Amino acid sequence: RRLSHATGAEARATVLGHVQRGATPTAEDRLLAASLGVRAVDLLAEGKADRMVAWWHRAVIDVPLAKVVGRSSTVERDGSLVRTARALGICLGDEG
Repeated sequence: RRLSHATGAEARATVLGHVQRGATPTAEDRLLAASLGVRAVDLLAEGKADRMVAWWHRAVIDVPLAKVVGRSSTVERDGSLVRTARALGICLGDEG
């Protein structure tokens, strides 16, 4: 209300969800999320809280956290992923 009053323009609060990622989730997105979630819950039920789940070669896998913590994957500054993100208007935190 204060923002609307101060600016004279309508202001609305929006909770970012699928809006933030750019589109409504597809059936494939929902299936992937459900598959990862089910595997994560299964791991916890098995007493394996020291693992992460991932999608690898069209399958849900689990990996020991110790294997991935402290490791990073780099992306080429001018590679196709960065070019695609910029073409979609995604801000990467630099001046690009």
